[in-house]
Amino acid sequence: MKVLEIKELQREEGHIFYIRKYTGEVYIELPTSTEHTKINFVIEMDPLGNKTIDLQITPGINYPLVPLKRAIIEYILAQELEGKLPC
Repeated sequence: MKVLEIKELQREEGHIFYIRKYTGEVYIELPTSTEHTKINFVIEMDPLGNKTIDLQITPGINYPLVPLKRAIIEYILAQELEGKLPC
């Protein structure tokens, strides 16, 4: 399984600077096909600079949820480190 990309990524406006909310559509390459589903996630930074990601996936992909969420969170963290997420 491989996360290909997140399209239509939009940041929701908020007044708390250390919490960022996003919505988008993730495209995932599975062993038998390529699937896509809508996601919502929140990136929260604690006082020490550690980032926590809370991910919600709209049901519809026939694949185990735990490895799916782990792969998407790793992809989001990589995008965050590269500065590719909307500010």
